[in-house]
Amino acid sequence: MPRPTGRVLTLLELLQSGGTRTVAELADRLGVEGRTVRRYVDQLIDLDVPVESVRGRYGGYRLAPGYRLPPLMLSDDEALAVLLGLIAGRRAGLTTTQHTANETASAKIRRVLPKHIARRLDTLLESLAFTEQSSEFDTPDAEVLLTIADAVRHHRPVSIRYTDRDGRRSERTLHAYGIVAHSGRWYVTGKDAQIDQDRTFRLDRIADARTLPGSFETPMGPGPAQRVLSGFATAEYRHKVTLRIHGTVEQIRAHLPNSVANLEEHESAAGEDRATERWLRVQLRAERLDWLPPVLASLNRPFVIERPDELRDLVIELADRLTSYAAEPDSEEPMS
Repeated sequence: MPRPTGRVLTLLELLQSGGTRTVAELADRLGVEGRTVRRYVDQLIDLDVPVESVRGRYGGYRLAPGYRLPPLMLSDDEALAVLLGLIAGRRAGLTTTQHTANETASAKIRRVLPKHIARRLDTLLESLAFTEQSSEFDTPDAEVLLTIADAVRHHRPVSIRYTDRDGRRSERTLHAYGIVAHSGRWYVTGKDAQIDQDRTFRLDRIADARTLPGSFETPMGPGPAQRVLSGFATAEYRHKVTLRIHGTVEQIRAHLPNSVANLEEHESAAGEDRATERWLRVQLRAERLDWLPPVLASLNRPFVIERPDELRDLVIELADRLTSYAAEPDSEEPMS
């Protein structure tokens, strides 16, 4: 049975999780009566922990807003969850300040872990594998990230200093709709006020962000993640490709996701089910075309190339090459 001091610390942990907790809820979680919960609350108040009493039907207890409790207390499961999140974030490139904050935070938590949990964590890390190799990404500045997040929440314009992929620097006023993590990078999507157009910016290319006076209304329509994916699919590249593919949306999206191509119906009957095979028009932009013929072959669905002719030639070349491979006899002795 937990000692009273242990229950008081458990009560503090419950209140730290946020919101108002009713006496009945706390009593149930602690395994005590309501009057004992009130006694534990008094003990926390005696320790200068600002526990507030909330009256009313849904009343109970909560911590004063904005109060920071020293020290941070994590259960074994919580510490493990935080460490795994830090490791996964580092592998995905979703960290700030060149991994320094990620590494120091991991080290601090590992130092205070009980030995048996630390050993189990080491065992887990030794057996853990990732399907993709770790890559080095340019990481956004933490202050830039937090400033833009605040501007998104409060619909405030923000001034940014941005360097594009060609090294050109500019200062822009952005109406930020949201922050999106995609393929190991951070992006912010919103309206560039100078040109009155929706744009997507890489956060690691923003050198400074400063909130401006005023406010704006976020437009109706796709959410930030969909805007980023659509932006990738319609970005300016060398080739504009238009196809018609006969299949279902799911069959096509398995090989040509939102970040690569836009999809629209070419021919469909009214009320036709999404899972019904039909002709769909696919549009995408690409800097190179040589990767597309194998993708189209892997679809294993009828398709028509509307443009460009160069893609049609590449598909024919691939088909001829595969035919020649299939027709050639095996010139090597079978392995024993």
